[in-house]
Amino acid sequence: MKICVIGTGYVGLVSGVCFSELGNEVVCVDKITSKVQLLNKGEIPIYEPGLKHLLAKNKERGNLRFTTDLPDAVRSSDIIIIAVGTPSQPSGQANLSYIEQAAKEIGQSLNGFKIIVTKSTVPVGTNEKIQAIIEANSRYVFEVASVPEFLREGTAVQDTLQPDRIIIGTTGEKAKKMLVELHSPLTDKIMVTDIRSAEMIKYASNAFLATKISFINEIANICEKVGADVTQVASGMGYDKRIGSSFLKAGIGYGGSCFPKDTQALIQIAGQMDYNFKLLKSVVEVNRDQRFNIIHKLEAVMNLSGKTIAVWGLAFKPETDDIRESPAIEIIQDLLNKNARVKVYDPIAAENFKQTFSLDVEYSNSAIECAQDADALCILTEWKEFQDISPKTIHSCLRYPVLIDGRNLYSEVEISETDLIYYSVGRPNMNKGQREQKPLLSF
Repeated sequence: MKICVIGTGYVGLVSGVCFSELGNEVVCVDKITSKVQLLNKGEIPIYEPGLKHLLAKNKERGNLRFTTDLPDAVRSSDIIIIAVGTPSQPSGQANLSYIEQAAKEIGQSLNGFKIIVTKSTVPVGTNEKIQAIIEANSRYVFEVASVPEFLREGTAVQDTLQPDRIIIGTTGEKAKKMLVELHSPLTDKIMVTDIRSAEMIKYASNAFLATKISFINEIANICEKVGADVTQVASGMGYDKRIGSSFLKAGIGYGGSCFPKDTQALIQIAGQMDYNFKLLKSVVEVNRDQRFNIIHKLEAVMNLSGKTIAVWGLAFKPETDDIRESPAIEIIQDLLNKNARVKVYDPIAAENFKQTFSLDVEYSNSAIECAQDADALCILTEWKEFQDISPKTIHSCLRYPVLIDGRNLYSEVEISETDLIYYSVGRPNMNKGQREQKPLLSF
C-alpha cells in the first residue's frame, strides 16, 4: 500500500519505518527541513534500539522516503496517517492545534478517495472534528479512522511489529477493509470498533497502567513500614491471572511522554463531562509524591547542604534518551534547592538533558567518574550498565557509603557483602547488621 505519515516524532517515525519494513511504500512528512535532511541521510533524531537499521534498510530498498512536501505526499498515497504531537496545555487538556492544521492541509491536498487515520493520542470526539475540517477544505470523498498506538519507548520497533492487539475505530467499510489488510501481517488480534471507543481505549489503557504503577508504589511504601518485601509481594500478586505481573515494579514513579500527559487529559475529559475522576487524580498525586522519597531517604542520613550527590540516570526509563517528565528532573532540582552539589551521568540521555535544562549540575563521562568521592549515590534509571557495577565497586568510589537505589537494582546478598548504607524501594533494611533506619551519619 502507499502510505503517508504526517509527523516524524516518536510515533510517526517508528510507525512509518515499520510499515515500510512490511513492504509498503511509505513517505514521512515533517515541516522541519533540517530533520527531514537528517532522516534522508539515514540518521535518526531519537534513540530507539533497532530503528536506525530498519530505516537505512528500507531507504535502500526504496520503500521509505522523507519530505517536507505534504501536498505531494498526500496526493501520492492511499492511506494518510496523522501522527503529530498533542502536547498538554497548562490545564491538562491536549493541544490539538497541530492535529487541526494537519487536517486542514490534508483537505486542501486531496485529489481522490483517501483513508485518513489518526494515530496521535486525541480526546474522544477529535476524529469527528478532523472529518469536519477536511470536509470544509475538500470536495473529495474520504473515510476517517482512529488506530491508536501502544508503543513503549525502548521496545517500540518490537511493539509495532509484534503488537498485543490492533484497535481500528471506523464506520467506513473501505477503511475497515484496507486497515485490517494493512495490519494483518502483524497480528490476528484485530478489534474493529466505533471511533469514539477506539479513542477512549488508548486513554483507558494508559490510565490503567499508570494506576498499577502508583498502586504498587503505595504498597511498597507500606512494605517499608511493616518489614515486607515489595518484590516478593508483586511476584505473588502477578501469578494471579486477573492481575498479571507487568507494571508491578516498585520504583520512583512513571514519567515519559504518555502516562503523565494522558492521565491529565483523561481527568480533563471526565471533568468536561461533569465527572470527577477521583481514582485517577489520586494516581497522579501518588506518582508525583513517590519521587521525593529519594530525598527523604537521603535526609534520613545526612544534611544535604554542601554535600555532593551523584545521580545515575536521567532518562525516564532505560533504552531511551527521552527525559520528558522524568522523575530525575524534580529530584535534581530539589537537591539543588537544598544546596547540594549534584553530579549526573546517563549513558544516552545526558546530552538531551543538558540541552533542555539549564541546571547547575556537573556532567560525568562515566558512572564510576560520577560516583567518585560523592557523599551519596542515587540510582534513578535502571540501565543495565548500572546493574553490572557491583555494590563493592560503588562502595570503593564513594566518600561516604550511602546508596539510594530508586530502582531496586541490587539483591540482599550483594548488599550484605558491603558496608553500604543502603535504601531501596519497598524492601526490608539490607544494611549489614540490620541497622535501624534512622540518621546514621552526623555530617
